[in-house]
Amino acid sequence: MKAIVPILRIFDIPKAIEFYCEYLGFQKDWEHRFEENFPLYMQVSRDGLALHLSEHHGDATPGSAIIVHVNGIRAFHGQLHASNYRFAKPGLEETPWGSLDVTVTDPFGNRIVFSQPAATSEAN
Repeated sequence: MKAIVPILRIFDIPKAIEFYCEYLGFQKDWEHRFEENFPLYMQVSRDGLALHLSEHHGDATPGSAIIVHVNGIRAFHGQLHASNYRFAKPGLEETPWGSLDVTVTDPFGNRIVFSQPAATSEAN
């Protein structure tokens, strides 16, 4: 086994691009439609993490949550605030179990927790 690729449900392509690419700093790798005027399915990625975003009715559940382990959480948090995205100003939370977390919710209700595990949070 190599990696998990979460599928997150989206409903508005421009809002998805604004959130995932412009705000979070992912790049759009590819997109697919079976035909014109069909739902979009696309992949975005950043630093080795891939996410699939889907307009397809049967893919994923709106309001899902994923945890992404990261290094350099403080720098990432700073990047988010520097982007001046008007719909989110996430904090940097120290959890009771010792990780540092930045939680964002996309325009479709999906929650992404970027978490630096306790073992690495002291260094960054």
